[in-house]
Amino acid sequence: MATQTPTQRKATAKKAAATRKRNASARQARTTRAGANRRSETTRGTARRATRTAATRVDAEATRLEGLALQAERAVLVPVGAALTARDNVVEATKPFRSTQSAEREIKKFERRGVRARNDAQRQVKRTRTRVERELRQRRRQATQLVRRNRRNLETQVKSARRDFERGTDKLQGGVGDLAKDFERQLA
Repeated sequence: MATQTPTQRKATAKKAAATRKRNASARQARTTRAGANRRSETTRGTARRATRTAATRVDAEATRLEGLALQAERAVLVPVGAALTARDNVVEATKPFRSTQSAEREIKKFERRGVRARNDAQRQVKRTRTRVERELRQRRRQATQLVRRNRRNLETQVKSARRDFERGTDKLQGGVGDLAKDFERQLA
């Protein structure tokens, strides 16, 4: 169960007390009726008891009304308290601007804070730009190195293929020359 405020506790207590008083009044009324039915009771005693019962009933209803009044009072006091708190906050916020000196002091404070924020933002932008430029240079250098390495590898492979081709053509020419000599010998 949620925590109750003092006003809520009072209102609940008043309702409970009113219920107890109402129940007591009902018991007294039963007793009074029962006594009136008995012949031994005097009229005066019965009247006194009936008066006491009625007074208890009135007291119970009054207590119940007090509980309701506390709840109604709470419903009024909550918004009033909220409004006063808001008013206090506004007064507190405007306090530095009541005199010219304090207003100037506050404005200078705001200006310093703005300058500090601007400088921090500029520093952060500069750091970010420097970091991005550094990363770009590194990537450009890596790309250049990769192109050079691939070019060297390709040139090496082309030279090797050319050499192999030239050797192959030399062997082929030599083999064709030998074959031609063998063919001439056989023809002759």
